[in-house]
Amino acid sequence: MKFKSHLLLALFFSLIFLTTSGFTVVGHRGDPTKYPEETIQSDNSAFDSGADYVELDLHLSEDGVLVISHDEDLSRVTHTPAIVSQNTFQSLNQLKYDNGEHVMSLDQLFEHYKNKPNTKFVLETKIDHNLDPSYELEDKVAETIKKYHMQKRVMIHSFSAASLFRLRKLMPDAYLILIVGSLKRINFSVLPQVNAINVSSDVIQQNAWLIHWLRRLNKQVYVWAEMNESPALWHWLINRNIDGVVTNYPATGFKYKLAKEGTHKFTIHKPGIYFGKKKASIMMNPYVRIKRRKYVYPGQKLNIMYGVRAHNQLYYQIAEKSFISAEFVNLDLTKKDIAPYEYKQIVAKPKVQVPIYRYPDNQEKTAKKLPANKLFRIQNFNGGPKSMWLYTNLGWVKAKDVLFYGFFTPDDFHEYNKLPRVSRYNNIALLSYRTPTLPKENTCLDSIISTNKIIY
Repeated sequence: MKFKSHLLLALFFSLIFLTTSGFTVVGHRGDPTKYPEETIQSDNSAFDSGADYVELDLHLSEDGVLVISHDEDLSRVTHTPAIVSQNTFQSLNQLKYDNGEHVMSLDQLFEHYKNKPNTKFVLETKIDHNLDPSYELEDKVAETIKKYHMQKRVMIHSFSAASLFRLRKLMPDAYLILIVGSLKRINFSVLPQVNAINVSSDVIQQNAWLIHWLRRLNKQVYVWAEMNESPALWHWLINRNIDGVVTNYPATGFKYKLAKEGTHKFTIHKPGIYFGKKKASIMMNPYVRIKRRKYVYPGQKLNIMYGVRAHNQLYYQIAEKSFISAEFVNLDLTKKDIAPYEYKQIVAKPKVQVPIYRYPDNQEKTAKKLPANKLFRIQNFNGGPKSMWLYTNLGWVKAKDVLFYGFFTPDDFHEYNKLPRVSRYNNIALLSYRTPTLPKENTCLDSIISTNKIIY
């Protein structure tokens, strides 16, 4: 009887673990919606946003160097047509991303992070052995991982089963994951060689039984997609027994990981800044939201100690019994990033319905739209250089959805031209204009509002 009671207790706690434990968050190419993908800046942002791992892609240069890039043609990310396999690494290393960083090698990445043990990586071997019978890429991957003693900080995934088979021979203890977008790719010739399957979200939603089946075979389950911030998809995922997600939105993945773990408070310890135009109230407790007679003022630098989620909203603790809504504090933008835009206005793009958001978060879209043909002052900033959010008196809008209004003289462009390419938004109204008015006989429409009216 005693044995049975212990067994039942063990089963009970194992069920609790399976249904309430978190999952691994993998930042797909870093944090690509905020910063240029597969750069140090993007990787750091992913880790700072709560990612457990950062996923990166590998190709071989003409002279056999492992180059970090998703595409073999670097045109999309460097604006220079260059095929990785047709160029030496010395020439590829001269090319720059929009944030000014250079195309880098796996050696350079590991050199940068070797003394930061909490940074971990998922490496994807970008190769088709039906076209390339050589295993030079896999050999170099194994060699580099061993050189920097990264065996316990790296997982490797690939669409190529042959690539994973080779890596299993080279590194018998490596954690290997097969990427699949179809059930046909999962078979018993592959499964013994891998630790996990990385399944597309479409396949896993259509075949939820696959999770249980793979678990029975002692395989872990990761999910990938062009992951968005759809609450429906995330809620579906966290209520399944998955082991990890590969997402373009690591901060969102971390939020749902906390939700699954039942965690409300987490450590940040990063500097932040308040860009708002008016003072913002500090509260004693985010759960009760009792305001203190203390404020954060425009331009004030803050030490963000902890993040706390309450009422489905994020708050930052900035001192003892001092909290502020996270929407008003920026961890990624600097004064320099916003300088050209700070005192400009915005206007909706012609014939574009610009959505308004409650918070700077894709999940917080409201039914409201930014009125056309009216100018709005920018009252605050959030997000990152590549994905900036702007606060108006109506709510938050995305910088890419509007036109910046006021760049009409050479002086207006002085700070703008000093920005790195990633921070230069080209959606700028270059000319001052007014809404066309109708002839005077149409007196009933005489009150049409011109676009140069500023809404406070």
